[in-house]
Amino acid sequence: MYSGRTGEKLDMIYWIEGEYIPDALKEITHFMRDWRTNTTKQIDARTIDIMAASHNLLDVTEPYMLLSGYRSPQTNAMLRSKSRGVAKNSLHMQGQAADLRLASRSVSQMARAAAACSAGGVGRYSRSNFVHMDCGPIRTWGA
Repeated sequence: MYSGRTGEKLDMIYWIEGEYIPDALKEITHFMRDWRTNTTKQIDARTIDIMAASHNLLDVTEPYMLLSGYRSPQTNAMLRSKSRGVAKNSLHMQGQAADLRLASRSVSQMARAAAACSAGGVGRYSRSNFVHMDCGPIRTWGA
């Protein structure tokens, strides 16, 4: 995975033989921080699992581009003031969501892979070329 905003790259194993690796989860939390405020919230491992499972289903080697991971309430409010597509109580503020892009796969392909995991929310943002994945209730939206 790489950050579309900071240019940072992250490639690691975060789970081995049924166990999460605490140091890897800490690094992922830092990587997925709110780059606008440089604040973090622990990223829910279920979201990481959905991202990883979807990536495996897509059979790609290209890393995700992370557009948005954790969002502070301030950042979420600012984005909400600029776009109707930002939820007031976004799961991004709970460390439970990610907005992702792959150059080699369409929004539809990515969304189908995420939805096939039957594990959370999947939003298609075709105009902006990204997919939202979260570990909340199972649901889909967007076009």
